[in-house]
Amino acid sequence: MKASSVPGDWSSSGEDIGVMGSTAYAVGGDKNSKKTDEKGISDADSAQQGELQRQLSGRHLNFIAIGGTIGTGFFLGTGTALVKAGPAGCLISYIFVGTILWSVMVCLGEMATYIPTAGAFSSYATRFVDSSLGFAVGWLYWFGWAITYALSLVAAGLIIQYWNQDVNIGIIIAVFWVVFTLVNYLPVGIYGELEMWLSSLKVITIAGFIIFAICIAAGVGQEGVLGFKFWRDPGAFNEYLVPGGIGQFVGFWAVMIQASVSYQGAELVGVGAGEARDPRKTVPQAIRITYWGIMFLFVVTMLLITMVVPSNDANLLSDSSNASASPLVIAAKRAGVKVLPDIINAVLLTAVLSAANSNVYSGSRVLLALAEEGQAPAIFKRTNRWGIPIYAVAGTAAFGLLGFLNLSEGGGKVFNWLLNISGVAGLTTWASTCLSHLAFMRALKAQGIPRSELPYVSRFQPYTAIYGLFFNVLITFTQGFTAFVKWDVSDFFAAYISLILFVVLWVGHKLWYRQPKVNPATADLVRGRYDSNEERSAADGGV
Repeated sequence: MKASSVPGDWSSSGEDIGVMGSTAYAVGGDKNSKKTDEKGISDADSAQQGELQRQLSGRHLNFIAIGGTIGTGFFLGTGTALVKAGPAGCLISYIFVGTILWSVMVCLGEMATYIPTAGAFSSYATRFVDSSLGFAVGWLYWFGWAITYALSLVAAGLIIQYWNQDVNIGIIIAVFWVVFTLVNYLPVGIYGELEMWLSSLKVITIAGFIIFAICIAAGVGQEGVLGFKFWRDPGAFNEYLVPGGIGQFVGFWAVMIQASVSYQGAELVGVGAGEARDPRKTVPQAIRITYWGIMFLFVVTMLLITMVVPSNDANLLSDSSNASASPLVIAAKRAGVKVLPDIINAVLLTAVLSAANSNVYSGSRVLLALAEEGQAPAIFKRTNRWGIPIYAVAGTAAFGLLGFLNLSEGGGKVFNWLLNISGVAGLTTWASTCLSHLAFMRALKAQGIPRSELPYVSRFQPYTAIYGLFFNVLITFTQGFTAFVKWDVSDFFAAYISLILFVVLWVGHKLWYRQPKVNPATADLVRGRYDSNEERSAADGGV
C-alpha cells in the first residue's frame, strides 16, 4: 500500500504499515499483550510503526482540556478585563464568548465521535474542506502550542521569583523543560493521570475562591456587606480608549477578544479523541462535562470577582506576572486576609506547569496529524511501543527552549512577537472547526448518510456552526482594533502577524500544490472511523 497519493508531500514512499492521512490505533496499552493481526504483526511491534494507543478515559480528556484552558490568563488576565469593561461588561463578554465556545464544541463533538483522530482540527479541514486550509490551520495551531510551552516555562520562573528574587530563571526553564519533556514520553495513560491531578489543584482552588468570595460579599471581610456595591460605584460599565457609550462598547469588545483567548484549550478534547477509550461514549460525555465545567468556573468566578474587587482598584493595573496581580489575591487583601497570596502563587505555579504539560501533548499530536496527512515530514508519525509519537514530542518540546530568548532584552522582543502569533492560532482553529463541520454535513448528505447515524448529534445545526464561524472570523479580524483607534504600526503588526502568516501558509500551499477543494460526494467518511469491532476488542481485554 502506497504511503500517499499526494504529489510532493513529505511522506515516505513505498510500503508503510499505516495509510497516509489516517491514524492507526492500538486499543489498550499492555506491553505484554501480543495479539497478532492478520499480517502477523503484534500490537507491540505495530505500535512502533505508527500507532497511538487508546488509554485515555473520559476524566482524562476532561482534565487535559481544563489543564490547557485554566492558566495564568484566567488567574491574572481577569484583572485587566475588569478594568477595561467594568463588572457588567466583563461578565457579559465572558458569557457571550462562552456561547461561541459551545458552538465549536458541539461541532467538534459530531466529527470527533464519528472519526476520532489525533490533531483533529487540521485533519478535518483537510478531509472535508481543503488541504491547503488544513495545512495552514494545523501548522499555526501547532506553533501556538509549541511557543506557549516556552511561555509556560518562563512564567514558572517568574512565579518562583515571587518567593526568591535571586532565583535564576534560566535554571528554572531548563529544569522544567527536562521534566515535562520526559513526562510526555511516558505512556499516555500515565500522562493522563498526572494531568488530572495537576488540573484538580486548579479546580479546587477556584472552588475555594468561590466559597471565599461569597463569604466576603456577604460581609465577612473588613469592608462589610458588599453585594453589588461596586456595580453602582464606580459603575457597571467602564469606558475604554474613547469616551461615552462608544467607549463602553469598545471596552466590552476588547474583553470579548481577551475572553476568547482565555477559553482556548477547551477544544483539546478533540486532540485527545484519537487516544480515547471507546470515543463514541467518552468524547460526547467529555465535551459536555468540559464545556459546562469551564463555563461554570469562569462565569461564577468572574461574577464574584466583580462583586469583591472594584474595577478602579489600582492593583489591577499591575504588570506583575506573579500572584500580586491576581484579582483573587487583591480580594483577599481588601478583606484583610494575609496568607492567601502565597497560596495563590503556589496554585499559579501548578497552573503553568499543568499548562506546560498540556502544551507538549497537544502540540505533538497536531504535528503527528500533519505528518499523517502528508503535510509534515513523515518521521513525525513514528511512535514507540507505548504509542508515543517520539519525534513529534521532541520537535514540539524543542520550541520550549525559545524561552531562553526572554532572558535578554533583544531576545524578549522576538519572544513577544512569537507569542502574538500563537494568540490568533486558537481563533483560526475554532473557525476552521465550524467550517469543517458545515462541509462534513454536506458530505454526509451527498453520500446519503443521515445525521441520525452519528454517535453524537447536536441541536440547531447548521445554524450553530454558522453562528460560531461568523463570530470567530469577526473576532479574528477585529482583535487588533486598538491599533486603529490610535494608529501604531508596531501594534498593528504585533496584532495581525499571525493572521498574515495564516494567509501566507494557506495561499502558498494552494499555489504550490494547486489541489482543488474537497468534493462532498467524494469526501473520505470512512478512514479512521471507530467501529464496533474495536469496541468489542477493548471489552475482551485490550484495555
